[in-house]
Amino acid sequence: MSKGKSQQQNSNGTVLIVVAAVAVLAIVAAIFVLSRPATVTAQKITPEQYQQQFANVSHVLIDVRTADEYASGHIAGAINIPVQTLPDQLTEVPHGKPVIVYCHGGNRSGQAANILDKAGYTQIYDMQGGLIAWSGAGLPLVN
Repeated sequence: MSKGKSQQQNSNGTVLIVVAAVAVLAIVAAIFVLSRPATVTAQKITPEQYQQQFANVSHVLIDVRTADEYASGHIAGAINIPVQTLPDQLTEVPHGKPVIVYCHGGNRSGQAANILDKAGYTQIYDMQGGLIAWSGAGLPLVN
């Protein structure tokens, strides 16, 4: 075997090793990115902060409880889109406006915030404590 062929084989082997290493790193990076939990862009907001920040700002307020819960009392101006149906009703939620979600205590609104985040909404606010906190602050409900 000539010296030139030996160097060419070594060079080809080095290229293969580099390509394989890059491929392995790409796979590891993809697994890392895909296995990370979704990051929610929702900001937590208290009922008092909601009243201060959004009193004169165009926004969408969504009560994500069931229709029966909504009918028993809700925040004035809120629309009702239960969290279970939110993925199918996203066309009712405009982009480009702040979206504030609330429920009874805070669990379902967190789920709703995740749904909105995954759907590409960027101005998401999750009302901490839901209607429990709202009522606790002495704020009114409408039927």
